[in-house]
Amino acid sequence: MADIQGSCAAPFSAVSEALAGLLDGGDAGGSVAVFVDGEPVVDVWGGFADADRTVPWRRDTITNVWSVTKTMTALCALVLADRGDLDLGAPVARYWPEFAAAGKEKVLVRHLLSHTAGLPDWDGPVEELYDWPSATARLEAQAPQWEPGSTAGYHSLTQGFLVGEVVRRITGRSVGGFFAEEVAAPLGADFHIGLPAEHDHRVALTVPPPSRDEGYAASAPGSGASLATGATTVRVRDGNSVAWRRAQIPAASGFGNARSVALVQSVMACGGAMGGRRLLSQAGCDRARDEQFQGVDRLLGMPVRYGLGYGLFGSAFGWGGWGGSIVVVEPGARTAVAYVTNQMREPADDERGMEVIAAAYDGLGRLTA
Repeated sequence: MADIQGSCAAPFSAVSEALAGLLDGGDAGGSVAVFVDGEPVVDVWGGFADADRTVPWRRDTITNVWSVTKTMTALCALVLADRGDLDLGAPVARYWPEFAAAGKEKVLVRHLLSHTAGLPDWDGPVEELYDWPSATARLEAQAPQWEPGSTAGYHSLTQGFLVGEVVRRITGRSVGGFFAEEVAAPLGADFHIGLPAEHDHRVALTVPPPSRDEGYAASAPGSGASLATGATTVRVRDGNSVAWRRAQIPAASGFGNARSVALVQSVMACGGAMGGRRLLSQAGCDRARDEQFQGVDRLLGMPVRYGLGYGLFGSAFGWGGWGGSIVVVEPGARTAVAYVTNQMREPADDERGMEVIAAAYDGLGRLTA
């Protein structure tokens, strides 16, 4: 069995075993964390940080979590809403006047957070993702593909720029800067949107699925549409580039590990406060579960429920990323579960996150029995 490092409370032993099983099954590396009442009951890692299996995955290894980053960007917006600085029901143009162009005057902030704004596709060059003014100017000029709020289509890359620019207009800070100062620093969380060069030595590059190379790009279930991008294809090699690491792509370029992801999202599980630091109120946390859409996502081709910045799953909420990383928040149990990996699998065959989460729920059952 794979060598698993870290700590795991006895009721949650199945979580550590699940990670070991994934690594034994051929995955390069990964980490899992479970926080209950703001405290880690599972913090384990194992495997390797590189495709050649020569560099061990260490306690401080971080990797690109792709769309799990959306939960961090959403948290920034919810913090601003809780402070009264952001009205989620207001037109986006109230904060970003240029956005009203091309018929977008009726797009509301909540539409951005729930993938219902009608702006799902990134149709510019990949390189433009690395330049914030160019990316947001491109989105300013786009017209909605549908009546805002009428349906949902996954805004895989665009959501981060849309929400992030609203954050920037309100605070005068980039979303990465706001997150670092207002969320990560108070919590002591090792998560970054826009990764400084000093952390490069800790990065586990994304490993494509078996038999694939760095030209690999994901597709939405049942279609040829790119799940990672919309109109323009983003490939593994793009995500592994230095330019991607340095850029702020707030829907897809966050770097962290399971510990930091679960730590941050534990704020949402614990009513807005962690370690004596309150980031937002209970009501502010509850906004995440305010259902905005239920039905079939027109890009993903699958049934979804979207709240404000999070996917809704029964009593829980969270989101997963291209490549397998995932976070789930269960507020009723004051619990956050995160699985982070550098090893991609084909999306249709990837049940790893669900395996880990099921093991964590089993542990919760044992804890309360």
